[in-house]
Amino acid sequence: MPTKVIMPQMGESIAEGTVVKWLKKVGERVERDEPLFEISTDKVDAEIPSPASGVLTQVLVKENETVAVNAVVAWIDGEGAGEAVATVPAASAVATTPPAAPAAAEPRADAEVEPPPAAGGKTRSSPLVRRIAQEHHVDLSQVKGTGLGGRISKKDILAHLSQAPAAAAIDFAGPTHVVAMTPMRRQIAEHMALSKRTSAHVSTVFEVEMTRIVEVMARSGEEFERRHGLKLTYTPFFVRAAVEAIKAFPIVNSSVEGTNIVYKRDVNMGIAVAIETGLIVPVIKHADEKSFLGIARAVKDLAERARTKHLNVDEVQEGTFTITNPGVFGGLFGTPIIPQPQVAILGVGAIEKRPVVRNDAIAIRSMVYLVLTFDHRIIDGAVADQFMARLKSGLENWDEAVL
Repeated sequence: MPTKVIMPQMGESIAEGTVVKWLKKVGERVERDEPLFEISTDKVDAEIPSPASGVLTQVLVKENETVAVNAVVAWIDGEGAGEAVATVPAASAVATTPPAAPAAAEPRADAEVEPPPAAGGKTRSSPLVRRIAQEHHVDLSQVKGTGLGGRISKKDILAHLSQAPAAAAIDFAGPTHVVAMTPMRRQIAEHMALSKRTSAHVSTVFEVEMTRIVEVMARSGEEFERRHGLKLTYTPFFVRAAVEAIKAFPIVNSSVEGTNIVYKRDVNMGIAVAIETGLIVPVIKHADEKSFLGIARAVKDLAERARTKHLNVDEVQEGTFTITNPGVFGGLFGTPIIPQPQVAILGVGAIEKRPVVRNDAIAIRSMVYLVLTFDHRIIDGAVADQFMARLKSGLENWDEAVL
């Protein structure tokens, strides 16, 4: 029986997604859970697995075309027929009924054709590599490819960018240079503007001393890595402290529906991860039930799979509170925008040594600025500051064993 392939919803506030690349051609067999196509949204770039085993008989959405979630993007014939016709109608006419009996196979017009390796020939690369190159204004002919026949991989383009000057040169043909936004960038823009229109954004800044945690890192870091096989980082400390503060002030872990406040029992902690095309926010589900080690493992696992586009759909959904860390790039603090439908987000600045006053004397301490942006429709300034004071106390007086 034919099986629908639909555009998945990659987050509660996501209404559409862009098909970046088809990983199978019409007429090819695909196994259940085998990667079938790549999509891009404002929350995640992901490989979407096939919902069934069979032959890809019909493709309804072109590469780089954006459609609504739950739209049918392809059909798979579970009977295993070996011939099919590739059909790509307009987005407004996406088919929702099974395709007719397959006709003789023919190549897709929008399929990528690999040119043979030849000196001075076309640069070989994937759509993802070309998108990264376009976003960073990179001439792919200047990038050394390490793949078969000189093909440029994602690893090659990222290595090239890491060696390039911070501000890439732009070849101006006139007074301006216009570059189209990537699908992820377009949707980030839309959702950030929507959030500003929806929530009454207010930010409060607290300075927190990290001496106790720096000491824990120095004392236990090597043993933690030896025992558990992962590097001890600061992020799990912030997650644990935020979870405890949320337990004391549950309104921070809520959402707004009309004139109702919806309190969430589970603390599902979103962790913003910067990638080459934007920002992804994978979610640690039930963070309030995890140990420190469990949180540390979840942070590492989700961050790695976010950067390699191996997140599952449910791993970017149902977040109730988010932590973002501009400090990793040296930023002291910022005022992050709340991801809807959440009502608060915590920004973590750079941890650095600064002179501070302790006991009427100047002392050097490791300090960090933490910023809570909150929705003033339901969270008062006093409550936000009480939440932050609880968070600050948890970090400055850290007493939980990490080993």
